[in-house]
Amino acid sequence: MTALDPMRPRPFRIERWQRDLSDTFTIDLAPLEGSPLTFRPGQFNMLYIHGAGEVPISISGDPERPERLIHTTRAVGQVTNAMKALRVGDVIGVRGPFGTPWPVEAADGHDVVIVAGGIGLAPLRPLIHAVLARRGRLGNVVLLYGARTPEDILYRKQVSAWRGRFDMTVHVTVDRATGRWSGPVGMVTKLIARGGFDARDTAAYVCGPEIMMRHVAQALLDRGVAAERLFLSMERNMKCAIGFCGHCQWGPDFVCKDGPVFRYDRVATRLAQSEV
Repeated sequence: MTALDPMRPRPFRIERWQRDLSDTFTIDLAPLEGSPLTFRPGQFNMLYIHGAGEVPISISGDPERPERLIHTTRAVGQVTNAMKALRVGDVIGVRGPFGTPWPVEAADGHDVVIVAGGIGLAPLRPLIHAVLARRGRLGNVVLLYGARTPEDILYRKQVSAWRGRFDMTVHVTVDRATGRWSGPVGMVTKLIARGGFDARDTAAYVCGPEIMMRHVAQALLDRGVAAERLFLSMERNMKCAIGFCGHCQWGPDFVCKDGPVFRYDRVATRLAQSEV
């Protein structure tokens, strides 16, 4: 019945709880019963906390390792603050996965540029896993990541590991340098000029604050990336996850079922309108 009813949560136990940043944490979940929850990069789950409600959270683990369902989120509201108080052994409800995934296959035969802003790296991490798993089919792979400060860099150890690889290029910038930071300072859009990819033969994937995505998309287009090979994750206003409540309607689309991943040329006119 659980598999047939998208509105019925399955119980999952927290196997690991980790604080990433002052307001951001990651939980690893395993099902109490039944098979692991398989997913594709870019999809999300609805996580339910008894007495608090439920909230959409992107899946941030490796799609090739579904036995651990991983979510990274920021504590910003009633549900995520209740989730922040949970610990290993506690049980939460999970509905999903939902939404359209990152079109990983669109990158085959092309260079790849992945641009993340802040916690937007979490929904992109499964894509990075998938890209590296099919590395032989791709050209250059470039990750551009922007954080507020060095202390706000998410997945710090994994970002360092990616930077140490010989088969991908990683550039990180911060809005404000603190401590011993000696890297780039400024908006992530400045990193696009560093190149490392053939813009006219590139598939680009972007996730972060909406204003950041608008500027990044324009910078990539100006450089020569084709609009039909530019993809954005519009994670906004999702409530029911199946297009029933209408809360996330965005023009003719419902973000929860027609997105959250959209091809840029499908949504360009709406993206430019700040009140939509």
